[in-house]
Amino acid sequence: MERPSKRPRITPQPEQPTHTDVEMTSTAEKVLNTAVDYATGANAKGRQLSNYTQVVESGCPIMSYFGVAQADTDSSLKAGPRGPTLLEDYHFREKISHFDHERIPERVVHARGAAYHGDFVLHTPIPEYTNAAVLNDTGRRTPVFLRFSTVAGSRGSADTVRDVRGFAVRFYTEEGNWDIVGNNIPVFFIQDAIKFPDVIHAVKPEPHNEIPQAQTAHDNAWDFFSLTPETAHMMLWTMSDRAIPRSYAMMNGFGVHAFVFVNAEGKRSFVKFHWKPKLGVHSLVWDEALKLAGQDPDFHRRDLYDAIEAGNYPEWEFGVQVVPEENEHDFDFDLLDATKLIPEDLVPVKYIGTLTLNRNVTEYFPETEQVAFCTQHIVPGIDFSNDPLLQGRNFSYFDTQISRLGGPNFNQIPINMPLCPVFNNQRDAMHRMPITKGANYFPNRFDAPHPVPPAKGGFVPKALPVHGVTTRARGEKFSDYLSQAQLFYNSMSDIEKTHMVSAFSFELGKVEDTGIHKRIVERLNEIDHSLAAQVAANIGQATPPNTTKNHGKRSAFLSQINGKAQTFTAQGRKVGIFVQDEFDTAPVLALQLALKAAGTLAMIVGPRKGTVKSGATSLSTQFTFETCRSTHFDAIYVAGGSGEAYAKGLSSGRLVHAVREAYMHQKPIAVSGSAVEWLQRIALPSEISPAISGQGKVEVEKGVVLLEGTVESPQFATTIIDLLAMHRVWERDVSQIAA
Repeated sequence: MERPSKRPRITPQPEQPTHTDVEMTSTAEKVLNTAVDYATGANAKGRQLSNYTQVVESGCPIMSYFGVAQADTDSSLKAGPRGPTLLEDYHFREKISHFDHERIPERVVHARGAAYHGDFVLHTPIPEYTNAAVLNDTGRRTPVFLRFSTVAGSRGSADTVRDVRGFAVRFYTEEGNWDIVGNNIPVFFIQDAIKFPDVIHAVKPEPHNEIPQAQTAHDNAWDFFSLTPETAHMMLWTMSDRAIPRSYAMMNGFGVHAFVFVNAEGKRSFVKFHWKPKLGVHSLVWDEALKLAGQDPDFHRRDLYDAIEAGNYPEWEFGVQVVPEENEHDFDFDLLDATKLIPEDLVPVKYIGTLTLNRNVTEYFPETEQVAFCTQHIVPGIDFSNDPLLQGRNFSYFDTQISRLGGPNFNQIPINMPLCPVFNNQRDAMHRMPITKGANYFPNRFDAPHPVPPAKGGFVPKALPVHGVTTRARGEKFSDYLSQAQLFYNSMSDIEKTHMVSAFSFELGKVEDTGIHKRIVERLNEIDHSLAAQVAANIGQATPPNTTKNHGKRSAFLSQINGKAQTFTAQGRKVGIFVQDEFDTAPVLALQLALKAAGTLAMIVGPRKGTVKSGATSLSTQFTFETCRSTHFDAIYVAGGSGEAYAKGLSSGRLVHAVREAYMHQKPIAVSGSAVEWLQRIALPSEISPAISGQGKVEVEKGVVLLEGTVESPQFATTIIDLLAMHRVWERDVSQIAA
């Protein structure tokens, strides 16, 4: 056999550092203090990962585990062409044995996820609160890895289910890895980690039949909620639109817990972490989410992957809510209670830096699946509070990674490795990678590795006062389960309240035990009588007496529709442009350019894969009428055209359905030329006024933009972009639309 000339190119792995002083050395500084090359993703972490990246080039031979080139990988070795397979076929045994063991245990929660690389840049140092270097050095560009996820579903579930979304951020700092393992909702179901197995068992599929997948719409979940008063606040958040986000890039992130900042003088403050998306916080509507779960189960991960590939890098502002330790008890809630938030009306968020996602992962499993976030990964200047849910997570996350990733050496998997040198006396166990020379105990005669004084960067937990005696109890303010649930509901717009009623009604409509119905209605009546009465009517329960004592307080920051500081922009949106051969080129090409300038992705939808032509103009189609639905876009535009074939094509059922469905989902719709009359007569009869007159004239009705004629119109594009930025046409009445 002629030996192949090419072998897989593997970048050599870096040598293990031999310096025994664990202060921040110039080696670490050289690794970290470099600018990001956005074109190649060559940031510090990217360069480190490249040392472990195998590039399979054209012409690479197939080899055994240990480097022997193989002449045949299609047929196993047999005793004759039709005889039994022989045990001596080591290539077959290696190949099939590895395949048999490819799967590792999936995460118990947050199994369904997608992750992306980026960087964090600080713009406002906060030395008055913390001496954490990453939050005080504006000259740094810190690599980050961000994993989004759903909580309840398995790895194979859909992206758009109603669920909490994980928002886990790892900073690869010069002082080590810092993980903020948070969610897109600032509170949680329970107050104490000892109840975590209960809440997860309750929301997971019922054990007797493993149904339903990735949903709380079943008896066990609502039985638990109805019998656990502390779930009241979170129950409303998950029945709100926050649980069906439009995009990963349009979600808040929250650290959930109160952590602790410590400054150079040792002064402690409580802190809550916030991520605010620059694209605003926006959601799907429920019918849209249901359809997308079947049409494109990967909708969220595909959406962000496509945006990053197109160079539309999503950004979040990183903010902190800080409460000095001496003010810990100034509130009518307990800062240590994870079912409570700190209203921004009381403590404003101070935004101090920007996170940008700018690179997709190279391979899903070694990066996204093997990343091991742990809440206990903190750096000097940051510490833990006594939040009992956080305290439990600090044990649980590390413990579960040992099981999931095969042992305690998961820190040596490249995606989990810090950028700074690592020295300690841990040895052996499964999958240990470094080959270490020197002592493996301390103290030793070499004084290496040795503890580091705090003044030189050594981490020291700051003294925390402890009060009382050992007890299985919670703080007094933990027992207020209703105040913040009422605050959240009171702060919603009428549209959002309507959506919440529908969500409760859908979920409880899947619950068979009417005793659970009765208890949930009673629980809702403690929050708001109108909410309870509407839900009761929808699930066949009696309206409870109005005994609600709603405090009537509102927050200006919690509504997605009219909340203070909410962002509305067309940037990051997707518009489907539906065309056929002989389309009117002028308005289509002009709109494409205008959308691109606005940071919006315009996607061509045609009757077939390939190109659609009109005269000398050809457009490549990203979708066909059959391979997409209106749910894939934030707005749709049906272009007019000329000729009998075009007029016949407009009568396509897919086109009619796309317009009606987008209209029902309250999205902006645009039509031009011959499509105007078609929309008014066939697609949306009786919804839109009679035809307009005047070449190039633009009219808008109920969020539908009509352009008369075949000419280019700057007003047409501007109007569409303005409507797109508003996310939905909420004032449009769609109760009579079937799509």
